[in-house]
Amino acid sequence: MRSGRGRRGFTLLELLVVLALLAITVGTVTLAIRDPAATQLEREAERLAALLESARAEARAAGLRVLWQPVRVQDGSSGPHFRFIGLPEGIELPDTWLNPGVRADIVGAPVLVLGPDPIIGAQRLTLALDDRRVTLATDGLLPFAITSEVPRAP
Repeated sequence: MRSGRGRRGFTLLELLVVLALLAITVGTVTLAIRDPAATQLEREAERLAALLESARAEARAAGLRVLWQPVRVQDGSSGPHFRFIGLPEGIELPDTWLNPGVRADIVGAPVLVLGPDPIIGAQRLTLALDDRRVTLATDGLLPFAITSEVPRAP
């Protein structure tokens, strides 16, 4: 009789363990690798949502009409990419994108109205970077947030 030491190959259990580890590794790597443009655009959208909510809070606290407007910049321009109009004196918020290639389009209006009323109208804007798009929206009561809905034409 042959002893157990003379056998060659792997047992079914060993193969299953190796395949499970390989599947976990591939899954982790796949989830870790994201499209950089999508990540940058999502970061810009989250940042803008926070800025809009900050301006909205300042508008309500000061009782002022505060607006947000994207600025059309020429290629190579280092000027502002968007602006807040009507913020209280001494309050300054950023006016440039982290990535200069980001574009913003407000759906159905030239500006976003952020205050002074606690309930503002429903508003929506689309951010674009290369061929990617993200939509920020509010129903007028809730804060601006990233939505998965496709914006409708005005």
